Amino acid sequence: MDKLEKPQVIVHVQKVLNYTAYDAKWIPCSARFVVLGSHPKGTGAMQIYEVSRGTANLLTDVEKKASFKCGTFGGSSLQQRHLATGDFEGKLMMWNLEKTELPVYSVKAHKEIINCINGVGGVGIGEGAPELVTGSRDGAVKVWDPRQKDEPVANMEPADGQDRRDCWCVAFGNAYNADERTVVAGYDNGDIKLFDLKNMSLRWETNVKNGVCDIQFDRRDILMNKLVATTLESKLFLWDMRTQHPTKGFAMLSEKAHSSTIWCVRHLPQNREVFMTCGGSGSLNLWKYSYPPKRVMKDSEGQEMGVVGSVDLLQNVNLSTQPVSSLDWCPDKEGLAVCTSFDQTVRVLIVTKLKKV
Repeated sequence: MDKLEKPQVIVHVQKVLNYTAYDAKWIPCSARFVVLGSHPKGTGAMQIYEVSRGTANLLTDVEKKASFKCGTFGGSSLQQRHLATGDFEGKLMMWNLEKTELPVYSVKAHKEIINCINGVGGVGIGEGAPELVTGSRDGAVKVWDPRQKDEPVANMEPADGQDRRDCWCVAFGNAYNADERTVVAGYDNGDIKLFDLKNMSLRWETNVKNGVCDIQFDRRDILMNKLVATTLESKLFLWDMRTQHPTKGFAMLSEKAHSSTIWCVRHLPQNREVFMTCGGSGSLNLWKYSYPPKRVMKDSEGQEMGVVGSVDLLQNVNLSTQPVSSLDWCPDKEGLAVCTSFDQTVRVLIVTKLKKV
């Protein structure tokens, strides 16, 4: 691709914060985003900004008892737009951002910090019930329906006496009808486990030898298509999830990037073949996936196996001297994104020429 035709990553707005930001999310159907994090004294920070005329104006500034680690709008309807958060005390809460005094839903979900959260069935994404999945340092992965109080609808955790690994990332997938749904989880020892929620079974597992920092399907609301995981030691892995071989599992490619930990991966909502990865060196990489000529082939015994394509680096840019801890694409405006980094800064980004890739 010609240099001038490549997508460019432009910092549109940057705001310095007085706390450590762990996550930022666009509020659906708005020009606003919410930033979640931790004040130096260990209290939770929640701020809402509105992007207007080249700047981000602070609308709401809330401080809560425990630091926030992660958030999602995925378990709430577009009408309500309630934000679900996981905090350092293991609490899962949902907030009406117009009235943040008390949560609209709260449960002590885990014994330790909630590292990650994902939602499906809300905000028009995925069929079936509006559910949330949380992963924690206590080793458990739990699925919650906010309409049911106190008890998770599914709990995937090691049996007594088994090794409890720190769960760093979770994601929903395969929610293409009201019955089907999977959850994938990544752990600090490199384990990746795919749980089938319809049959309540472990469908597939693998190990990528390094702690899994983030994991995401290219779409939550379609038949499983592609899965990307990012790890410590600057590796990203991509699986073609359409064809599962009985012994070899899913076809996979790996790529080295960022020369540091890859903190997160986010697929573009408007084009599932494009995704961004965020590095520990403060860098962003924009990738495009290309499918192979044939996605399925037969092995020597006539069993179907998947064929993986290739990824191309479209653009890379350095934003910060510190790790980029989170990124969220705007669901409503292609190329608009918000990211947080450990230099206590939130940035609004514009990625150009995405229509041309």
